[in-house]
This record gives sequence, C-alpha cells and structure tokens, in this order.
Amino acid sequence: MNKLKVSSIQINVVWENSEENIRNIRNFIFSNPGSDLYVLPEMFNTGFIDNVSEFGEDLTGKTVTEIKEISRISEAAICGSIVLMEEGKYYNACLFIKPDGSIRVYKKRHLFKYGGEGDVFSKGNDRVIVEYLGWRIILMVCYDLRFPVWSRNCDDYDMMIYVSNWPEVRRSVFDILLRARAIENQAYLVSCNRIGEDGKHIKYNGGSCIIDYKGDTIVTATDNSEEIISTELDLEELQLYKKQFPAQDDRELFEIIR
Repeated sequence: MNKLKVSSIQINVVWENSEENIRNIRNFIFSNPGSDLYVLPEMFNTGFIDNVSEFGEDLTGKTVTEIKEISRISEAAICGSIVLMEEGKYYNACLFIKPDGSIRVYKKRHLFKYGGEGDVFSKGNDRVIVEYLGWRIILMVCYDLRFPVWSRNCDDYDMMIYVSNWPEVRRSVFDILLRARAIENQAYLVSCNRIGEDGKHIKYNGGSCIIDYKGDTIVTATDNSEEIISTELDLEELQLYKKQFPAQDDRELFEIIR
C-alpha cells in the first residue's frame, strides 16, 4: 500500500481518568473515520502519572481491551502509550494496536529522570519497528526525541511516531527536534502531544504535527485546542526522494551497546 492516511489526535488528557479519556478518543475516531492510523499522546489514558501501581495495566487490561475494540470497529491501527505492568515492573510503553487485534509494544528507552520518571519506571532496551500496510514504522516516546542515535534510520523504516507529554515551557525545543529528526532520517514523522494542565500543574500547549521526509510541516494542530489533524502520506514519493538525494548512503554504521 503506497498511500497511508494518518491522523494525530491532540487532546486534553484528564488526570487519572481512563474512562473519560477513552470516551473522548472514541468520539474523535468515530467522528473522523477513514484513516488507516490514529496516533494518541503519551499516557493517553491517565496523564504523566507517578502512581503506577494503581493505574498500571497489562495487555489484557481495560484500556487495551477498549482500544482494541475501537481499532477493530474503525478498521484502523491506533498508537499511543500507557503504563504497562509486566512481571512486577512498570514501563512507559507505546502500543501499536492493529485492527486484527495484534499488538506491538515499544518500552520507552530514555526515561525523563529530571521529572522523576526513572524512579518509578523501568527502561526498555529494544528499538521496535512495526510493519503495517506495507510501511515500516518506528515507535518512539517523548524524551527519546532528544537522542538521535536511538532513532537513527538504518534504512529500516519509512515513518517515525513520537507520542508525547511535552510541556509548554520547552515547546520551542520540541518543534525544532521534530523537524531535525525527520530531516536527518529522511522519513515521515507523526507527532502527537497533549494540551491542558495535568495533576502536577504542568501546562501543555500541543504542537502535534505531521512532517515530511525533508522536514517540511504538512499539517499542524492549533495550539491549546483539542483537535484531530490528518493527511495522506505517499511511500513512492519518499522512495523517489531518497533515490534522488541518497544522503542515507553516507551514514556511519554502528552498533548500540545496551
């Protein structure tokens, strides 16, 4: 499938209220049908919480079960992160849920220690690239954006997804880094950030956007607004551009030591 319609859903995540957040997401998706992929913010069901023991879920939990059903009905993949509980540990895990019910899981590598994330979460060690409708999609979460080596395109993906809870106070950094990652990796990039104020009184103003392989913004959400943005991406255009300007051929080869 050469063309893929993608949507990013920028919402005001209600603090520690999974039921309300999933209801809002369901309404956005069912009111805006037709996309192949819907992207949600980081910790879309709870906000960026520390209370992981109360709100952590495994892959059979209520949040995943409900999102799987929304994916099945809408016939679209859904991507976003939750607090994943696994073998006594908690991860900030980005889930890519396909309409057939299958799930790929990326456990956030770079934990935001400045905000205490490293005190309650375990970090992941594996890059995860999803195959979906002929596209190769790498999954990333928020703070990963600051670490270009982890997201380096080794000619193994066509699109990057960044799900985020990126605060308003550092928004200018967010905007710059998103474009930089798209440019240096010659890949489409889909970003989803939240708006509003969380339970820690941290403010967010959005900046959700979809960027092309040259770093040009295709579409961006309105600041401080709950909004869904959508566009159709073209794989053939990306492949042609990389043939015409094969910068990736000059990249260094390296191995990440975990």
